[in-house]
Amino acid sequence: MLEHAIRAQCGVPQLERIVVVLGSGAAGIMAAVEFGEAEPVICSDWREGQAASLRCGLEALADAASVIVTLGDQPSITPRVVARFLNEPPGTRAAHHGRPGHPVVLGPEHLRAVQRLTGDRGASDLLGDGPTIECSDLCSGRDVDTPEDLETIRRETRAIS
Repeated sequence: MLEHAIRAQCGVPQLERIVVVLGSGAAGIMAAVEFGEAEPVICSDWREGQAASLRCGLEALADAASVIVTLGDQPSITPRVVARFLNEPPGTRAAHHGRPGHPVVLGPEHLRAVQRLTGDRGASDLLGDGPTIECSDLCSGRDVDTPEDLETIRRETRAIS
């Protein structure tokens, strides 16, 4: 699943850098996953939650004018979805059937504000009522947090195939 997410990013040649944040099990993941052009970055504070992982990734991209954040456990993401956000202003995020999701575009003000986040909070609190781009025509936007989530996505994929 992570390789699929990485290939989706690597399939967008306009991206200057691709950083993949790893936490628990990083050594095993690095041995098993093909990263291609993506740069794995290990978040030593991963136990502190999603905010720590986001901070780690953004620190690795500190010189960027903007950053497109995606999830490694979003199996239906494609290069076309990521490419939709290349020229969007900071604060823009995907919507999937009207529900906010990923990718999101973060700019300098978001990069600074992320430093204050703690626990399992991502950047959604920082985006407020920013613009959204409907992406349900290209992907479901679902991520996989449980084995049940994965099975649901597998059933949906089989039904489409």
